[in-house]
This record gives sequence, C-alpha cells and structure tokens, in this order.
Amino acid sequence: MSARRENLLREMGLGPVWKLRQPAEPETTLDAARVAPSAVASEPASAAAPPGCAAIGSMDWGQLGAAVAECRACALCKARKQAVLGVGDVNADWLFVGEGPGAEEDERGEPFVGQAGKLLDAMLAAIELKRGSDVYIGNAVKCRPPSNRTPEPEEIAACRPYLQRQIELIRPKLIVALGRPAAQSLLGGEVKIGAARGQLHAYAGIPVIVTYHPAYLLRNLTDKAKAWEDLVFARKTMRELKP
Repeated sequence: MSARRENLLREMGLGPVWKLRQPAEPETTLDAARVAPSAVASEPASAAAPPGCAAIGSMDWGQLGAAVAECRACALCKARKQAVLGVGDVNADWLFVGEGPGAEEDERGEPFVGQAGKLLDAMLAAIELKRGSDVYIGNAVKCRPPSNRTPEPEEIAACRPYLQRQIELIRPKLIVALGRPAAQSLLGGEVKIGAARGQLHAYAGIPVIVTYHPAYLLRNLTDKAKAWEDLVFARKTMRELKP
C-alpha cells in the first residue's frame, strides 16, 4: 500500500494498517448479472412532480439549472437560500448521489462542501478518483431540509424529475447512492442500506451500488470499513464496465 493511500485510509478512520482482505470484496459481477430484482427501477414515479415536469425531460444543463433555482414544487423552497443542482464532470462515468444540501451547501451552492464533503473527497481519492474529474456529485433533493433533517418522501418525489434529467444528460456508467434517501429516489420503495449494499441494483439499465452517506459515517465510525468495502466493489464494477 502506498503512503498516500495509507494516509487516505487513516483519514477515513481505517488506517494506518487496515487493509481489505480478499474475502470481504463482494463477489457480484456484471457477467453474472446478479442484479437485485426487488430494487430495479424502470421509470421513476412522477408523483408530486414539479409543474411542467414533462418539459424537464427536454431541458439542457442551463435550462435545468434555471428550473431548479426557481422550483417551488415542495415546501423546502421556503427556507432555502439557494437550490443546489450538483457539481462535476457533466460527461462523467461516475455519478455519486447524496441526500440533500446542508447548511454549508445551502450557503455556497455546491454539494458536499462541509465535513461530510471532506470525507467524501477522501473516499474518492482512496479509489483514485477526484471531484470534477470523471465524477459528478448530486443529491436526491436540491434544497436544504430544515435543521438538516431527512427529506420526506414527497420532497424526494418532487425532486426526482430533476435527478432523472441529470442522469439522462450525464449518462454515467455507474451510480453510487450515498444513503437511504438517495437509494430510495433511484430504486423506488423502502430501502435498507444494510440489506442493499454489496450487490448490484439498477436504475434505467445503469448499475447502482448502495452505501452509507458520509455524514452517517462521521457519526458511526465502525461502519467506515463497510463503506470501504463498497468503494472497492464499485471500483471493481467500473473496471468490468470499462475493460
């Protein structure tokens, strides 16, 4: 293990000598087509969709950003300072989807810029990725929930058409869902992270891997090792997608 990788794992709470044992790496492969049938989403539901939802499907990035900034489809718009569309490479192979903006994200207009963002950057670097380079980062909801609470199902549904259009524009090879709201927005229905991680799901034919949200990992340090396993699984899956 390189010194840089060791430092990154230490920052994630997995160092300095923690190494992933071979049996811990999930065995799911694309060739085996072991996609979890209960979590496959065909087309996302449009309940509680914003006005003009049909038009969202034809928007370019500029139009989409303007629509998100002006959205009043749910109550989250009342307390926000600004909506947060996402950030990164709009032609990325990797798409990471989180929950929603926090206080710092609401101030700066960019997802994952607080302590959770620092941890996410370390997670990305540990698998040789970095923000903005073949990576796009977005959220299930675009406005900050009050007191950083978990978004309600109707709020997730209201923002889903925006996320759907982002995915259509980016056309990622792999999506990583960070936390339960992101997983539920992508996969539909109730999702339990512990049961969903370690296997391939699908959104509109795109492989989806579910793992913990960085903010959760900051509060639950013992699950960082599981998140690292998920990252290794994601890296292995991408290598199969890009031989």
